[in-house]
Amino acid sequence: MLIKRKQGWELPEAAVTPEGRYLQRRELVRAMGLGAAALALPGAAFAQGKAADPSAGLYPAKRNDKYGVPTPMTAEKQATTYNNFYEFGTDKSIWRDAQKLEVRPWTIKVGGMVEKPFEIGIDDLLAKVQLEERVYRHRCVETWSMIVPWSGFPVRSLVDVCKPLGSAKFIVMKTLSKPSVMPEQRDLLYPWPYTEGLAMDEAMNDLAFIATGLYGKPIHKQNGAPLRLVAPWKYGFKNVKSIVSVDFTDKKPVSFWEKLQSSEYGFWANVNPQVPHPRWSQATEKPLGSNERIPTLLYNGYAEFVAGLYTDRKAEKLFM
Repeated sequence: MLIKRKQGWELPEAAVTPEGRYLQRRELVRAMGLGAAALALPGAAFAQGKAADPSAGLYPAKRNDKYGVPTPMTAEKQATTYNNFYEFGTDKSIWRDAQKLEVRPWTIKVGGMVEKPFEIGIDDLLAKVQLEERVYRHRCVETWSMIVPWSGFPVRSLVDVCKPLGSAKFIVMKTLSKPSVMPEQRDLLYPWPYTEGLAMDEAMNDLAFIATGLYGKPIHKQNGAPLRLVAPWKYGFKNVKSIVSVDFTDKKPVSFWEKLQSSEYGFWANVNPQVPHPRWSQATEKPLGSNERIPTLLYNGYAEFVAGLYTDRKAEKLFM
């Protein structure tokens, strides 16, 4: 990304929330029927607007461990106060400014190569899908990483709701455009709105996920509320946030960072430690909260689930 400024996933104990303690808290919250407010970070103004988030009662969602449970979990404070969300600013401390984002009402437009274009509210969409929690690795192209518990639903479920035509080859998602709230969108040097996409077989892969929650509560605004893409085998800039439109097309879209700097940011953007970014190595990464670097894994450790997607695409620039 254009920055304006020992083996395994090991961090010092003090740097992370122990998984056991996190799981105990999840069960306690579920038993008490508490919503997002009960788990708010001390001193953090993570309000969800004037009214409580109507989806708060859907969390915590049941854990799905099919795709592994990497550890140790990144501390919630780390993952929610060190964020890339360029619409709000170019540094990592945008979480306070992101609280200005209103996430209700929130409407998603569906169009392009579909049976019938339509619009759907976020809460109506949540009523059509089954939420679950997945613990995924997240790897930024800037070489920092984290391990967090996302809640949400497979992209496959979103595709089923949208009913694309069989001739559609790509799914394209865009972030909200609201310069009055997102001040960086006033900078005309950037190709707003933020646009990203997946090939249809990537979108239908079991690993592809739409996150609507994080740490057992509705997703924080600075992390992409109310819904964002999570494709954990790809560099983080592929994970478009605060989605307001979903389109289907038979032409490969030009994504935000690719349009801005195609020599550095390609459409596929799969994590590969052996292919460096033009300006730095991708061989290692630094987990949030750690003072040590660790080796980066091919496809961010998810090769068994996604490597087959690229067997017939080796002629393309699959990695950074």
